[in-house]
Amino acid sequence: VQLQASGGGLVQPGGSLRLSCAASEFSVDYYHIAWFRQAPGKEREGVSCISSQGASTYYADSVKGRFTISRDSLLNTVYLQMNSLKPEDTAVYYCASHRIACSTGNTVVYGTPRYWGRGTLVTVSS
Repeated sequence: VQLQASGGGLVQPGGSLRLSCAASEFSVDYYHIAWFRQAPGKEREGVSCISSQGASTYYADSVKGRFTISRDSLLNTVYLQMNSLKPEDTAVYYCASHRIACSTGNTVVYGTPRYWGRGTLVTVSS
């Protein structure tokens, strides 16, 4: 099982980026997939989660209304569209799957993911 995260970069405040998480050896349709982030000096936090099959979506309060998680079954990829980016969104972003469940609370994700993608750095700065 592999998760390949990409799409990070440097963007000005108010800008947008789309992160991609390409999965191999399993179908993203049948597993909850989550995005986490870790800012310098802070703990890793759940940002968003998309449930298996039914495709319900969940967001941390800090990103609600600005970020959108989605899934492309044909490409076996999960995306995180990030709009209206703020400097406090600066972090390394990771996608993860297996052994997790999406949560309606601000925690966003229950459980410790079995598989993690390599992080992709998002820097929001003018």
